[in-house]
Amino acid sequence: MAVSSVKNFDIKNLTSFKIGGKISEVFFPENIEEFTQILNENPEIRVFGNLSNTLISSLGYEGKIILTTKMNSVQIDGTRIIADCGVKGPKLSQIACEAGLSGFEFMIGFPGSVGGEIYMNASAHGQSISDNLVSVTCLTQEGKIVKYSKEEMNFEYRKSRCSKDNLIVLQTEFELETKPQAEIKAKMNENLEFRKSHQPLLNLPNCGSIFKNPQNKSAGMLLDSIGAKNFSIGGARVWENHANFIVNNNNGTSTDVLELMFKMYTEVKNKYNIKLSPEIIFLGGADEKENELWQIMKK
Repeated sequence: MAVSSVKNFDIKNLTSFKIGGKISEVFFPENIEEFTQILNENPEIRVFGNLSNTLISSLGYEGKIILTTKMNSVQIDGTRIIADCGVKGPKLSQIACEAGLSGFEFMIGFPGSVGGEIYMNASAHGQSISDNLVSVTCLTQEGKIVKYSKEEMNFEYRKSRCSKDNLIVLQTEFELETKPQAEIKAKMNENLEFRKSHQPLLNLPNCGSIFKNPQNKSAGMLLDSIGAKNFSIGGARVWENHANFIVNNNNGTSTDVLELMFKMYTEVKNKYNIKLSPEIIFLGGADEKENELWQIMKK
């Protein structure tokens, strides 16, 4: 079975940052069988979802990657929803709403995919993706397909078992509750309006929150206090309405973004002795300076 792939793939326009060079080879599996076949044939391959929280080096990436965007099947059985990892958050939110099911209203403004949202236990507006989860089917580091219950996923703030055990989310199962469709829609519209006023829209290319909130503190407030809203480097700048967002407003490069992140990180560290931890993912290329900046911030 041959799975579709593209060599020397220009990734820039698929990323929400609109930054990135050419990838040696990109695979687009449509189901779990194709996914596992690619992984068996390319054990070192990197896996990505919707590239909504990923900065890719402007110099590109010499390796191969899997994009799960075509793994997007959704099944509804009563109040249960089974969704593949590549389903986009807003699409799942709308499908649930049409079925009169509540629990995904918070996802209407999330540009990411379900797999990535499980990985980092995405949350907003008092709801989180783990709230209504029943089980997750994952691929383990050893190449086995294992179904984990919600309890076995060890969810915490912006964390799950996935990062610790290097699990790849393939499919998810949720149990939602029935509510009047008008009530669900009203909540979704409220969440969208909140997002519009608190986060840059995707017509300003961005990657969402840049740094995680430290314990009992707000990364945005810390960054605001050091004047980060006035920071810019090259074609990248901190968004004027929230200091924890970087926007690519003038053909910014990955180096621009990483240098700007490092300036934000360093100023907070110097003033408060707090080391902010990146919430985004970086796929490095051949640029040693980029890799070095990223390693310092990831420690």
